[in-house]
Parts: sequence; C-alpha cells; structure tokens
Amino acid sequence: MEPEEFDSDALRQFVLAFKKGKLKPIVKSQPVPKNNKGPVKVVVGKTFDTIVMDPKNDVLIEFYAPWCGHCKKLEPVYTELGKKYKNEKNLVIAKMDATANDVTNDHYKVEGFPTIYFAPRDKKNNPIKFEGGDRDLEHLSKFIEEHASKLSRTKEEL
Repeated sequence: MEPEEFDSDALRQFVLAFKKGKLKPIVKSQPVPKNNKGPVKVVVGKTFDTIVMDPKNDVLIEFYAPWCGHCKKLEPVYTELGKKYKNEKNLVIAKMDATANDVTNDHYKVEGFPTIYFAPRDKKNNPIKFEGGDRDLEHLSKFIEEHASKLSRTKEEL
C-alpha cells in the first residue's frame, strides 16, 4: 500500500480491495530484457512465471548474486551449457539475479549462491535442486539429461 495521503478511507479501500482479491503484489524486478535471445535466458521478477513456470518447457534456473565468486566462476560453464542445449525445443537454460528480483514461487528457496533448480515441465511446483555434484559442464549436463522430460538428441554414453 502506497497511498499519497494516508487516512482511514485509504486504508478502508485498501482492505476492501484486498478482500476482493483485486490487489496485485509488488514484485521486485529488474527491467524485462529487450533482447533475450542468448543461450542463457535472463529471468527477472516480472518474467519468472512466464519463463520458469511455463508448462511447455523444462527449465534449468540458476539463482545468482553478481558479487558471488562461485557464481562468477560458474558463468562461462553455464554459458557453455546453454550453447550445448540451445537447439532443444522444450528445454530452457536460465539465470536470475536473486539479489535484484523476487522469486515469485515459494518452492524455489534460495539460501546461498549459486542455487540451481531443474523445473520439470509437468512438475513446476516440485523443482529438483542441484546438489552434491561439481558445477562443471559434465555434471550439469548429466543432471539435465537425468531429469529432462524429453530431449531431441540421444543421450551420450559415459
């Protein structure tokens, strides 16, 4: 609630609108990128639902902080991962600056950086957290191929 003048009428109107479900939550968000054609899609607070929660696509999402050393080290690996899977129609490799954008779904908990989740297209509210493996191309690729709904290429034998 951000009224220009705060009085009992403004508060009453706010509460009535809230009860009727007519209020939109304020979502902290960077501007929506004008060009989002790279191998790694940029997600902001305003596009989280349309990109990550899209039921047509599997999504691997990295939540990062620009000042995080581990995130900076992961950046070239993550870009390479995006290039590797760029021709997959139903797979999106994405990243989000979690210090400048709200995560609008409570199932995606970010408690450290980087945090990586795989959001299967048919289980958006049950994302799989990447844990325990090295954050390198091999382990991230294996994680994707293990959880992806369908990939157009045949899985590589290790």
